[in-house]
Amino acid sequence: MTWKQSLSEKIRPQIGRKNESTRVAWVQDTLKNVPDGFRILDAGAGERPFKPFCSHLTYVSQDFAKYDGLGDEAGLHTGRWNQSDLDIKSDITCIPEQDMSFDAVMCTEVFEHIPDPVAAIKEFSRLLKDGGQLIITAPFWSLTHFAPYHYATGFNSYFYEKHLPDAGFEIVELERNGDFFECVAQEIGRVRSVSKKYGAGSIGLFQRLALAAALRVLENKSKKATGSEELLCFGIHVLARRRSR
Repeated sequence: MTWKQSLSEKIRPQIGRKNESTRVAWVQDTLKNVPDGFRILDAGAGERPFKPFCSHLTYVSQDFAKYDGLGDEAGLHTGRWNQSDLDIKSDITCIPEQDMSFDAVMCTEVFEHIPDPVAAIKEFSRLLKDGGQLIITAPFWSLTHFAPYHYATGFNSYFYEKHLPDAGFEIVELERNGDFFECVAQEIGRVRSVSKKYGAGSIGLFQRLALAAALRVLENKSKKATGSEELLCFGIHVLARRRSR
């Protein structure tokens, strides 16, 4: 790292950097409260990042297992993607398990990659026992990633408030991650990498300082504002319970 890069990094505020860490912490805390011995389905498990936090549970992973890390090369990709250890490889809307065979279902950052997420919710309803827990996280907005398997930019609270009750669920918790100002800051933080990827040239020192100044403004506004998450947030975390049939 050059002295110019070091300087711009030091003066850059932290706003916009806590999307993933906040989400991961919420999922971990929610999993801790799932009773010992429960059978949990990790639907759309990908590389199974939350399996280590399910050691007190009977963990079953599922994914369609078609993404290879490169996709069609449009947008953002991981480069590598290992799904060799999945328990079930299937369409998420047609999982080969019996009705009411799970005590809990977890589906994290998957809905935007499903052509019909409402059908997936109905499948989770079929698979869950009465009183079973459904843990969902999905973006409120997202950039193109994992293409061509990217079918929606995000989901707001009205999506869950409509489709979960229709499928037999009661919403226990609905939490918004971040606010308008944090989301804008996150994207300002991507300017350097996006400029490089799409041939817009490097970001010079004075441009970095200007971006850092914009982030300071957003940080200040985020501290003062209330309620802007209804307009825009990183994503929504949902805990729901399957009603008795």
